[in-house]
Amino acid sequence: MNCTHVNTIQNVTPSANGCEECLKTGDAWVHLRICRTCGHVGCCDSSKNKHATKHYHSTQHPIMESYFPHDPWGWCYVDEVMLDFTGGQTQPLPKSSTKGFPAEGRHQR
Repeated sequence: MNCTHVNTIQNVTPSANGCEECLKTGDAWVHLRICRTCGHVGCCDSSKNKHATKHYHSTQHPIMESYFPHDPWGWCYVDEVMLDFTGGQTQPLPKSSTKGFPAEGRHQR
């Protein structure tokens, strides 16, 4: 249960103060995710438009992170592994930590 894409994680600047696409169209979102390759801010899979996952599919940028303060987790779309971003380190979360976790951030096949 490892992420082979942690080397793609960058310090990024958010692309918007909300879901970039939803702000343009006037749609609402549930939660926000930020791409750790380019800084794109998109809405989660619980949102109607699922823009964070759509961003992954269009760019193949593998890792997104929750865009909420004090919510330091991420998701690798490729390896399907949750990541812990606490303490300045990035590491996979133990499987027991992710049991029952909602499919937010997980891409739909």
